[in-house]
Amino acid sequence: MNVLDAKMISTQYGIETYLDLLENVEVKDVQYVTETASFYEITIGVEYFRLRNENYYNSEKRYFKIRMNSDLNAITIIETKRESLFAVKNEFERSATKELIGEWLIKSSAFRKVLSDMIDDKKMENVTTEENIIGTIGTIRFLEKLLEITTEDILSARVETSH
Repeated sequence: MNVLDAKMISTQYGIETYLDLLENVEVKDVQYVTETASFYEITIGVEYFRLRNENYYNSEKRYFKIRMNSDLNAITIIETKRESLFAVKNEFERSATKELIGEWLIKSSAFRKVLSDMIDDKKMENVTTEENIIGTIGTIRFLEKLLEITTEDILSARVETSH
């Protein structure tokens, strides 16, 4: 029997309950360094259940981005414009959400499995042009680096709003 690892955040709108399930973590987009983009970036969706007035209310999927510079040594958390994991939260709740990412999500088996599967898929891609090869290698390096980030890396990262 598997025991689920879960995390809860109390917000002004109810209790957000995050479960370590593969279907609750989604990677929506990965950007790699190019001539026009000087950073790596991944958009991550996290589904959670919101309990309101001690009753089941609904599930929601919200997003955020992790951005790294081209050297993969500086992390920034980016709020998405739409469906942000940080939206409509006060400063305490925003801080708790950042802790959720650093202390729980990056260590969850679902997050790690999604990234590992993406790495395996990228390694199996049939790329032929130099540009595609460079992009694929950069993406793999970035995804592997995401598997190595620590709680301290996330907690010390800036949180910025998407432009």
